[in-house]
Amino acid sequence: MALTPLNALAVFVTVARRRSFSQAAKELGVSSSAVSQAVRQLEEKLGQALLARTTRNVSLTEAGRRLMEDAAPGLQSALAALEHLAVDTAQLTGSLRLSVPAFSLPLVVEPVLSKFLAAHPHVRVDVSVQNRFVNIVEEGFDAGIRLTEAVERDMVQVRLTPAFRFLVVGAPSYFERHGAPRRPKDLVNHACLGYRSPSTGLPYHWEFEQGRRELSVPVKGPLASDHAPLLLSMAAAGLGLAYVAELEASPWLRTGALRPVLEDWAPTVPGLFLYFPNRTRASRPLRAFIDMARDILPRR
Repeated sequence: MALTPLNALAVFVTVARRRSFSQAAKELGVSSSAVSQAVRQLEEKLGQALLARTTRNVSLTEAGRRLMEDAAPGLQSALAALEHLAVDTAQLTGSLRLSVPAFSLPLVVEPVLSKFLAAHPHVRVDVSVQNRFVNIVEEGFDAGIRLTEAVERDMVQVRLTPAFRFLVVGAPSYFERHGAPRRPKDLVNHACLGYRSPSTGLPYHWEFEQGRRELSVPVKGPLASDHAPLLLSMAAAGLGLAYVAELEASPWLRTGALRPVLEDWAPTVPGLFLYFPNRTRASRPLRAFIDMARDILPRR
């Protein structure tokens, strides 16, 4: 491999994205020693370490993080431009890496992805399901899907769903035994199935709004989880109340297995959005995915 600054940069970005010299070597089709040498020479040229290496882990130094954020989008654009010229424009090829939260899978990812893959069989899609906050640039994703408040301000955002509410729900059998809360403060007397943040590990305080009034209620109960489907299932079994997105709860609400309470206090969020860095041109697979999402998903 002829080592040029651009080659060395491409090697570094691949190692940083994979967090592994051996995996980067496999992806690039070269030896691990060649990858190590390329990164070492780049570090020597820049006069500072870009990667912190241990026997088990590879992580970015502060200088490496800055280089990854600044260089990866431009490198991706350059490679995408070469790819566009090298292939028949009528046939979509390449790859698409997405970071998505679990609850978006049945709502937006699966309906779009099934049709996208059928329409573009030469595109390889890598979907990483992560409920924690993710830096998609640093971790090498083309795009992510999140609630808009979880998206950095400098990202391009594409709406995927209409606005929706967060609801407190419970089973009819639970309300028969314990009654229904009439105000958010009544929740202190109820068994609440809590959501634990996968990013911080801390319990999530249930949020409510009514007009200009906003409340944040710490709740307690027999179960806490970062997996909403489990909370919904346990709520349907009558074990307590759950606080979930109305879109997630809708199948249970339609059958009557769960009922909403405190609806006059239910907060509304703008919806789910696909987002990607505005410093780089979206790749052809990403643009095709966005176009298909706009055709398939109701956004109002």
